[in-house]
Amino acid sequence: MSFVKSAWRVLVGIKDALVLLLLLLFFAGLYTLLSFKPAPPRMGSGALVLKLDGVISEQPAETDAIARLSGSAGDVREYRLRDVVHAIETASDDSRVKAIVLDLDFFLGGGQVALERVGAALDKARAKKPVLAHAIAYTDDSYQLAAHASEIWVDPFGGVMLRGPGGTQLFYKGLIDRLGINAHVYRVGTYKSFVEPYIRADQSPEAKENSQTLANAMWADWQRDVAKARPKAKFAALVTEPLAAVKAAGNSLSRAALASGMVDKLGGTAEFGARVAQIAGPDAKGLPDGYARITLPSYLAAHPVPDGGQIGVLTVAGDIVDGQAGPGKAAGDTIANLLREALAKDNLKALVVRIDSPGGSVLASERIREAVMEARNQGLPVVVSMGNVAASGGYWVSTAGQTVFAEPATITGSIGVFGILPSFENTLAKIGVTTDGVKTTSLSGEPNVFGGTSPQFDQLAQAGVEDIYGHFLGVVGKARGMTPAAVDRIAQGRVWDGGAARQLRLIDRFGGLEDAVAEAARLAKVDAKSAKIDWIDQEPDRLTAFLTSIANRENDDDASNGEARAQLGGDWLSRQGWMQRHAALQLVADMRGMLMGTSIQAACLECRAALPARPVALPDAQERGWWSLIGQLFWKG
Repeated sequence: MSFVKSAWRVLVGIKDALVLLLLLLFFAGLYTLLSFKPAPPRMGSGALVLKLDGVISEQPAETDAIARLSGSAGDVREYRLRDVVHAIETASDDSRVKAIVLDLDFFLGGGQVALERVGAALDKARAKKPVLAHAIAYTDDSYQLAAHASEIWVDPFGGVMLRGPGGTQLFYKGLIDRLGINAHVYRVGTYKSFVEPYIRADQSPEAKENSQTLANAMWADWQRDVAKARPKAKFAALVTEPLAAVKAAGNSLSRAALASGMVDKLGGTAEFGARVAQIAGPDAKGLPDGYARITLPSYLAAHPVPDGGQIGVLTVAGDIVDGQAGPGKAAGDTIANLLREALAKDNLKALVVRIDSPGGSVLASERIREAVMEARNQGLPVVVSMGNVAASGGYWVSTAGQTVFAEPATITGSIGVFGILPSFENTLAKIGVTTDGVKTTSLSGEPNVFGGTSPQFDQLAQAGVEDIYGHFLGVVGKARGMTPAAVDRIAQGRVWDGGAARQLRLIDRFGGLEDAVAEAARLAKVDAKSAKIDWIDQEPDRLTAFLTSIANRENDDDASNGEARAQLGGDWLSRQGWMQRHAALQLVADMRGMLMGTSIQAACLECRAALPARPVALPDAQERGWWSLIGQLFWKG
């Protein structure tokens, strides 16, 4: 018996040793894999292809790399603005790059300010080498980029359809009433329209007037940018009388675009490929419509964006939310900690805060502002650079800057505050559920989301919102050298374009990120020519970064990438179908935000249209159960 026990102990020991050895080998291999930095790919000459199948954004949201590899991560890809600009600017002086190609078949936008920045880089590049654009069909955003090309091609079965800013938005008052939800709204600001979809069936006159003024300003800026890039194009006819222009061209959108000078050539991918091959050389595979190409991911791998310098650039992009979050969300604690860690290194001479956010949580906005003020208190010059949007909570953060830069097409302001709290007493009554209990004070059990809030609670909540609005006015007034009363006259939740904001002293100067960096260097007495940027960004973990690099190469190495592109659809109407699906998901996200959100917000509704249509997250399992209950109540209605 003792022999058997001894043998068993030996076998167990061998098993444990093998398991331990395998674990050690696994983690050693994983560490080696993550630590491995592949050499930049060798690249020959050819055309740098910017195949923008998705959107350009200030800070792409972090996606599940494994899902990307498996093809289940969704149908919208994000390209970082500074990566695209850096690739274009570097390629313009790279003798191996014979041309730059814009593949805009499935480009879904990026915001007017971002597109103007890419356009400026393309203008410099086309002065040195050919820039060619091709798409099956162009709409506002894709044409704004294509206008900066030397040659614009469009498929004969496509065309150009310009629509201009504007359109409809969803209002949920009828649905909320049918569900029996009572939306308690607490707000300050005549123009603070974020809450209107939950309490109205249409826009208020004040909100409509503000939206119309903003849309007119954005449209005028778009036309100026396109006219400057392509002065001979006569796009007014396609905008004012599109049907007449198309009928005059034999009912062909593509020929109407050609006749108006908006495009230079009609041709499919074969004809376009043959044209690029004349400039960049033939494809190594010998395909008849192929040409020597350099993909964007491989080019950036060989020429990464420089990082590490004396001028820190802190990115505040996306909705401002409480707590911690990954890239693409401006989480108060995450961004504040990133900045404090950067300040602790003690190598920064100045700070630029790059904001591209429609706002969000007041508490998170203040957390970020306080962290930026810590930099100022340490003696660092702080300059703010606004992107597409810096409104509501985004503007709150901007008040920490000594100098504020924006562009004419930047959307800013929206100085107002609101809170939404749903209660479900009427919803529960539909299924025979009621509430009862005892109180020791008038606020016992408040807010009572199942039995309805009390008048005392509503009054206190409104008082709290008004107090925060007063604080907002004070913060803005101190930063801009204005009295709170003067700020109030241009606040009230009203949204302004950059031109109006400059006149109202909400910003200081026109200029982009480069201008803000130059100003920060000047204030810090650093030579602007030698000033380098230290990007204070959220970085993905090494495993995610490694898998993402593989996914990027797999997606871009295939020239056609037909399977992935089929998700978006190959023509204008198919892309509108994608936008409709996106709008449906946005409806769920909006309702979820009302039902689940609890914090007081400084957020801007109108600003959504100025930002790229990023992927909308689906509810998790717990939320789907809640939505299922609501759906049952709705259909029993």
